[in-house]
Amino acid sequence: MKIRNAADHILVTGANGFIGTALCNSFEMLQISYLPVLRQIDTSERKSALVADINEFTDWSSILPGISAIVHLAARVHVLKDDSVDPLTEFRRINLYGTLNLARQAAAHGVRRFIYLSTIKVNGEETFDRAFRAEDVPAPVDPYGISKFEAETALRKIAGETGMEVVIIRPPLVYGRGAAGNFGRLLDLVKKNIPLPLAAINNRRSLVYVETLCDLIRVCLWHPKAPEEVLLVSEGDDISTPELIRKMAKYCGRDARMVFVPVIFLRLAGRVTGRSHEIQRLIGNLQIDSSATRENLQWHPPFTLEQGLKRSIS
Repeated sequence: MKIRNAADHILVTGANGFIGTALCNSFEMLQISYLPVLRQIDTSERKSALVADINEFTDWSSILPGISAIVHLAARVHVLKDDSVDPLTEFRRINLYGTLNLARQAAAHGVRRFIYLSTIKVNGEETFDRAFRAEDVPAPVDPYGISKFEAETALRKIAGETGMEVVIIRPPLVYGRGAAGNFGRLLDLVKKNIPLPLAAINNRRSLVYVETLCDLIRVCLWHPKAPEEVLLVSEGDDISTPELIRKMAKYCGRDARMVFVPVIFLRLAGRVTGRSHEIQRLIGNLQIDSSATRENLQWHPPFTLEQGLKRSIS
């Protein structure tokens, strides 16, 4: 494995997001030189670059000189209710065209490595007889997953044309202290002691703690084998929705309050309320086989699922 070069200077887009904040904090602690890209003025004293909108027209020329690697976290993320007239066009504007514009300019400025945070939704929405693997044929369903897959494909082409090393990481749901999304919403309900109709669910889902993901990203900045594969990441300790609720309740000092409602009725409720996708994420399986990432990079997650949940909630 290549040892970290003290002269390297890392550009981090999406630096004030959930994952970006955790990654930049880890860079601070490890004294890794980095430049955060923010959408609005930062009140702290750290040096940063202000980029209001990342799209196909963004000019990076004043920011890229001296940058040796990029961690591209900025994206238009998946939302439960998208009011856009054409959601795919909106996702492509940032996730595809904005990414490619940055990558092309990065290659022209001699950036050595480009780390792209994609999503396991490139593989699909749900697993059945086995866990997702990196070599699976991509099967994105929603506009978010499609835009991410298109960006992956185009980035590989840029890598082949320019020699810039591209690393693609596909995480599942990322959890941690301050996480929003499904994890944050579920945790809020548990904290309020609201009875949840989820006791009948018998599923398995992969998650990844934000600090585990940041650890892998740091490894990918210098590991010589990182650009060669699509990297799936998870703790490896898959969990059911009821088990997750029980662990959340335990670390919140609450009793897990769940009601037995047959899954068929949960599906029906999802269709009636227009929340089928949200319900499916609670009742369906989505498992990841991240063994190839561990073997290829000789990397091991620094936290177990239990440790990650405890650090996220306690």
